[in-house]
Amino acid sequence: MTGGPKIHGDCDPAFARVRRVFENNFARDLETGAAISVYVGDEPVVDLWGGLADHRTGRAWERDTPCLAFSCTKALTAAAALRVAERGGHDLSAPVASWWPEFGTAGKERTTGEHLLSHQAGLPVFDRPVSVAEAADPAAMADLLAAQRPRWEPGTAHGYHTFSYGWLAGEIVRRLDGRSVGAYVAEEIAGPLGLDLWIGAPDDVIDRAARLTAGPGRGGAPAQAPAGGPVAALARAARDPGSLLSRSLAAPDVDALPGRFNSREVLAAGWPAAGVLTSAAALAGFYRDLLAGRIVSPGTLRDAITPRVTGPDRVMVLDSSFGLGFMRPSLVFAVPRAAWPGAFGHTGSGGSIGLADVEHGVAIAYVMNRTGTELSGGTRAMRLVKAVYDSLD
Repeated sequence: MTGGPKIHGDCDPAFARVRRVFENNFARDLETGAAISVYVGDEPVVDLWGGLADHRTGRAWERDTPCLAFSCTKALTAAAALRVAERGGHDLSAPVASWWPEFGTAGKERTTGEHLLSHQAGLPVFDRPVSVAEAADPAAMADLLAAQRPRWEPGTAHGYHTFSYGWLAGEIVRRLDGRSVGAYVAEEIAGPLGLDLWIGAPDDVIDRAARLTAGPGRGGAPAQAPAGGPVAALARAARDPGSLLSRSLAAPDVDALPGRFNSREVLAAGWPAAGVLTSAAALAGFYRDLLAGRIVSPGTLRDAITPRVTGPDRVMVLDSSFGLGFMRPSLVFAVPRAAWPGAFGHTGSGGSIGLADVEHGVAIAYVMNRTGTELSGGTRAMRLVKAVYDSLD
């Protein structure tokens, strides 16, 4: 198939099928602007980008164009928490109340740091509406969650903490290190490793960020799912305003803000569950450096990607699997069969993905500004990841 904008960048001939899939996404009008980056070890084998960063002005996507990658942020927050714990000798299996005394109330006395990192804390929704302005204050958000009673006994079940995850896991960083997640990532990870990513972006980064849009060709809409099966259950939960899924997506109230996730207020706030602005090259570089032991030790990483929970997710209603902050292969982190033993990472709402594989030594990131209706990953990302693994074979 021909057509679509010119694709820029480099691609090792052995990974030519990745380029073909990436080009095909544009030719089929599935993209506005996008980028993909792949490392094998420290070797860059795919670094491609194309299309428009802003469809209104015609501004082109560049290699370093930062794009909001939604819940891909959770992996960065987890890595920051793991690094703080490793460097300080903190035991994440100990009760949270041992370092966050205000949290140890209302049935949360036995909640551990591992529960916070693996979506087992029972706090996927807020008990009251939360404004975007409030969400810019991590201490205030942590106080709200510390006062709540969990929806289930922590450690007995898991359910995706869409936004609250960031202020729970982020408190590991804030309480034990003293810095916010955004500051810690900037000063200890992104800055030293030369990664163009920000959790709470400055004005000049926001000025050149990709503008999110929606349009024809979006894939995987839950509302159009077949009548039966797990995806249909997800669709029903998404349409039910009283479900934990809908309620977890409703606070902070982004819909009340002009521009929604394109708002400067959101992009500058540094939400530690869904606020990262990153280029594909930087997100892939983060996973490359995780694999290389530059962020946490190999032992800490191996322990962190060991699944803590696998099975029915009380929020997403599909089966999910999580280690300490990282998704493992499941219905909501769909990867090729060859990736199941070693792949970990995190998807972002609308289609983005960051992934690494401890068995294959590969790191992958894909970001785009035409958001699909997928709540986790999407078919565009799945096709690209499959092309990478087919190329490895």
